[in-house]
Amino acid sequence: MKILVTGGAGYIGSHVVRTLGEAGHDLVIYDNLSTGHEWAILSGLLVRGDLADKRFITETLKAFRPEAVMHFAASIQVEESVRMPLTYYRNNVINTLNLLDAMRETGVRRLIYSSTAAVYGIPVNIPVDEQAPLAPINPYGASKMMIETVLADLSTATDFRYSALRYFNVAGADPEGRIGQAYQEATHLITRALKTAKGEYPKLAVYGTDYPTPDGTCIRDYIHVDDLAVAHLLALDRLVETGGTTIMNCGYGHGYSVREVIATARKVTGIAFPVEETGRRAGDPPALVADSSLLRRLTGWQPRHDDLEFIIRTAWDWERKQK
Repeated sequence: MKILVTGGAGYIGSHVVRTLGEAGHDLVIYDNLSTGHEWAILSGLLVRGDLADKRFITETLKAFRPEAVMHFAASIQVEESVRMPLTYYRNNVINTLNLLDAMRETGVRRLIYSSTAAVYGIPVNIPVDEQAPLAPINPYGASKMMIETVLADLSTATDFRYSALRYFNVAGADPEGRIGQAYQEATHLITRALKTAKGEYPKLAVYGTDYPTPDGTCIRDYIHVDDLAVAHLLALDRLVETGGTTIMNCGYGHGYSVREVIATARKVTGIAFPVEETGRRAGDPPALVADSSLLRRLTGWQPRHDDLEFIIRTAWDWERKQK
């Protein structure tokens, strides 16, 4: 298929682009490289552009004529969204509306949307399934929920069809070491822990030790980025075959606490890096664990890397290659 991938030079987007390319798809990557990297694109053609430029994304769609779009271009840091809400609504909502308008004008009717477990806020039941109420507690989650609402309305009103994949905590790197997480300022726990082990940070902060969890720290469902990439291919296959709109959780169905992640990172690296326990961070729910049975049932998804030590080891192998 011909597929346009927005944000395909970023962490998750680049792993999906690699997987799409290996499957033989014809790709154009649309990215402004604000957080992505040209070297991370292992397949397809890069078009450097911003979704704020509706004319240019429309021209790009007209020229390439994709059969589907995968949309990864977004601002994604929870803590930053609390401090800079307008930035998040502008990028994640307004710019996505530009993309959807451009798709409508050019007749592109299929979208795979990168959503997030942050739409659930603080769920009542763990693991959380797709029927759980949406009650985000930060602007990042709210911005993603807004677009999910838009997609549902657009699908009802027209022949537009989509799959929204709600990611839980994505981690790890390409096992062959070609690509990995390369943000200028790491915020994800695993990456931050590994950079602390390398000596890039003096200590790792643990934000909150008084949560209602077994050890008092937040619990998250960590999914390897390669397993997530495969989920996108399967979701696309299903969208093409059935034309059915779906919303699916992407996670393993069990979680690890911050303290468990730190212990595993110390084991993998062999480095007892320093840790400082501090107060809670705005916008963090105590626990987020996926019920991903719908994804498994509808697409046949079978994860290959459901192992925290493997996830951290691939991330550590990647991290050690970075300057």
